[in-house]
Amino acid sequence: MKRLNPWVIRFAWLIFLLIFESIMFASSFFLTSFFYELTHLNPALWQTQVINSLLGLILTFLVGSVVGNFARARGWITRENMFRPIIEALERIAGGDFSVRLEDEAGDHQMVGELARSVNKMALELDQMENMRQEFVSNVSHEIQSPLTSIHGFAQVLKNDGLSPEERHHYLGIIENESTRLSRITEDLLKLASLESDRVRFEPKPYRLDKQIRSLILTCEPQWAAKGIEMDVSLEEVEIAADQDLLSQVWLNLINNAIKFSPQGGKVHVDLCRSDGRIEFIISDKGVGISEEDQAHIFERFYKADKSRTRVKEGSGLGLSIVKKIVDLHKGTIKVESKPDEGATFTVYLPRE
Repeated sequence: MKRLNPWVIRFAWLIFLLIFESIMFASSFFLTSFFYELTHLNPALWQTQVINSLLGLILTFLVGSVVGNFARARGWITRENMFRPIIEALERIAGGDFSVRLEDEAGDHQMVGELARSVNKMALELDQMENMRQEFVSNVSHEIQSPLTSIHGFAQVLKNDGLSPEERHHYLGIIENESTRLSRITEDLLKLASLESDRVRFEPKPYRLDKQIRSLILTCEPQWAAKGIEMDVSLEEVEIAADQDLLSQVWLNLINNAIKFSPQGGKVHVDLCRSDGRIEFIISDKGVGISEEDQAHIFERFYKADKSRTRVKEGSGLGLSIVKKIVDLHKGTIKVESKPDEGATFTVYLPRE
């Protein structure tokens, strides 16, 4: 059977409602007229109009309710059943079941179909968020459990009275390093949570970016000097309006990573320039590099590759996530170019304004 056009159905309903309303108001007119003849009342014209209108509305409501209840009892009206799956789906979502999906084909009822699609989209997004939350909790638990296990294990070993001073000093050093690692993980977690919740104070001010980067490179001199690394630095005079404290975390993280993954006696290139109305910061090293597969994930929280020769297997896996969040906060972008055993190049683009 061919379906009627939805607009034809709506027009038919409109005609029916107009006819029904006209009958109710005509009935109210005849009722009041009959009442006035019996009681010999003769109210003013405006009073008659008000009384007729109120009585017409009351009759419409009463008769409509009776007819509607009768039709529902007979099963003639099933429109409200169209919303029942949506209501049930929302109740399941409220109870934590985000796997619910609705059929979004609702025939001629476009509004019901649109509601079903909106519910499906909401359930999908909530399901993805729940998976991310569970993965995050799992990763945090794993990262914190690792240093805690080391600390507990070596603390147990230190109870042995037969240890030599050298062994005791060695085990205490491991405990100290693991404690520092645990402290760094919790600090990075708090920092990332602050950035993602938009509670961080963002205070952009104009300052010389080249001076900031040069100062941070000198701050890291003990690290690159200890490995005999040559720092090839080319900093163009650049002024930027940004949050100096937040950006310092970006530069420090990238500089420290380049030093950490450079070989003994290697070379690190640092460039800062203006190009096409934006600011470019480029830092490259000749270290172990990053595989193409890993490059798509290195800015994710806690991402670590399983391969033995990779620069993302060390650290907490939060540093580059923080870098990405701060760069995004400044309306900038960051990208990486690398090949295994050929080093890596990180480029940060920032708007000049």
